[in-house]
Amino acid sequence: MQTNFSLAQLADPDIAVANDILRSCVHCGFCTATCPTYALLGDELDSPRGRIYLIKDMLEGDRPATEKVTKHIDRCLSCLSCMTTCPSGVHYMHLVDHARTHIERTYKRPFTDRLVRNLLAAILPHPGRFRLALLGAVLAKPVAGLLPARLRAMVKLAPTAPLGRSHTDRPQIFPAVGERRLRVALLNGCAQPVLAPGINEATIRLLTRHGCEVVVAKGAGCCGALTHHMGKEEAAHASAKATIAAWIREVEGEGLDAIIINASGCGTTVKDYGFMFREDADWAGKAATISALAKDVTEVMATLGLSAPVTETGLDVAYHSACSMQHGQKIRTEPRALLQAAGFTVKEVPEGHLCCGSAGTYNMLQPELATRLRDRKVANIEATQPSLIATGNLGCMTQIGSGTGIPIVHTVELLDWATGGPKPQVLEPRV
Repeated sequence: MQTNFSLAQLADPDIAVANDILRSCVHCGFCTATCPTYALLGDELDSPRGRIYLIKDMLEGDRPATEKVTKHIDRCLSCLSCMTTCPSGVHYMHLVDHARTHIERTYKRPFTDRLVRNLLAAILPHPGRFRLALLGAVLAKPVAGLLPARLRAMVKLAPTAPLGRSHTDRPQIFPAVGERRLRVALLNGCAQPVLAPGINEATIRLLTRHGCEVVVAKGAGCCGALTHHMGKEEAAHASAKATIAAWIREVEGEGLDAIIINASGCGTTVKDYGFMFREDADWAGKAATISALAKDVTEVMATLGLSAPVTETGLDVAYHSACSMQHGQKIRTEPRALLQAAGFTVKEVPEGHLCCGSAGTYNMLQPELATRLRDRKVANIEATQPSLIATGNLGCMTQIGSGTGIPIVHTVELLDWATGGPKPQVLEPRV
């Protein structure tokens, strides 16, 4: 694609990157075949190619974002399926992230839109605030149908009762069982310890059982992904820096062999820290170090090797590969192989490349499209007639679980159960 940025514009490192990405696009349109919003809407502007043209025009003209551009960029899930499909290696993720930052800086959204976005950014990355908000959502459930669409979506996705706290949600060290093979840090996260504390608990049990000393580092909280994908660069970078600093202290102390992420959306962002801070002299080296250490829990378990199952389940599992897992991190074989090694029969889901509609805050900001994508995903999963669903991302668990009665469990909970841990609580009434 030909571009026409001025030399003054290209002096901006972000514009220089955008220029390189735009010039790598050859207009082929392969991306439209796998784009979820194009599959639903059939509008070229709701495809990666169409959005690329909108972004190019906006950035070349050095203009504020318009309502039209904002609408179509907002509809993008950042599922990155287009990057898997693209034969030219167009790094759409970095381009759309830059566009979102430009929109946040230059476009004044309608009041209710600003309110909802600011509310999500102020609450979700902070577990204490999030717990309080969930209490309000529980009380609002009986009148959810009377609320505006976005607030209704938030309330419906909230659990039906307040959740307890976990013993793992504070800084500490969990020693390896037997000889220590690795020393790793675990991203405790922000929303996950509130909504599904059992995931971190299962991760720690699984890792320590396989010879890992697990560190929950003081100061490591939100990775910044939620605000990053809303274009709120300052808030995202603040969260990321705090977490980077916490892990660097461990690296420079007793050392780390890996940083374990068990939420694939977070993993995609942490692995991109090196790019995010490439122009920051104080943080570039630290960020690159952390990105190099970051691993999804299934990557580390595939390297360690799963111990022989002690629980024979004999269950059929429909494995949903989160977009951030298969498209963002390019992790496709490890989770399936581990589930099979644990004794589960893994069923492939039709249209597995398409997003479920979760996409961080997307199911709250674009509830209509998210619901249509969820229903399509659920229909494909249910067609396989599984005993349960496994996935490696909390957002997908929440989204898919809101549309089906089939139990949905994090992959790591199943691996923990098979190798000696407790049965996941959601399976107790069913299995």
